[in-house]
Amino acid sequence: MGRHDGQTSNWSTNDAPGATTVSFIHKLAASDAFRTLFREGMNLVEEAATYLDGPGRQESRQLRRPVALAYATESMRLTTRLMQVASWLLLQRAINEGEMTVAQAWSEKHRVRITEQSVACEASMFEELPPRFRQFSLKSLRLQARVAYLDRSMAVANGFAEAPTCSGVATQVERLQAAFGR
Repeated sequence: MGRHDGQTSNWSTNDAPGATTVSFIHKLAASDAFRTLFREGMNLVEEAATYLDGPGRQESRQLRRPVALAYATESMRLTTRLMQVASWLLLQRAINEGEMTVAQAWSEKHRVRITEQSVACEASMFEELPPRFRQFSLKSLRLQARVAYLDRSMAVANGFAEAPTCSGVATQVERLQAAFGR
């Protein structure tokens, strides 16, 4: 059995110093789990597009003006988010199928920004949006968070980024302590 050394995100194959590490993120990116994520993501893109072009368009016409504005804003964000996720998934699939190297994909990656978002409108306004639209929005946010996590993990595993040294909470605590002179 391997052990986790508590200092890095790599798992050692044995306890000997200098032991070979196994990158589970690379295995995940080429696994059935990735293929499932790919299908889920592409299906969500297709279903959301069909909804927005059909029933969503009809439903948006029936909304009161401020809610219709929130719908328009959120639908643009939804579309952008799904296109970013689809682009990332397609890049990763190209790597998995040997159509691109990791370095080639990384050079193309500047065109694909995976940044986690949240809903832009207030919660009360979001609740007034059509239920099916809210479902698409929330599903896309969860999918984007999963892809963003994989993207960060793969960047670290491939040496394109450094592993975070501490959590966001720890950083905020340090800032508070510095601000209050502790």
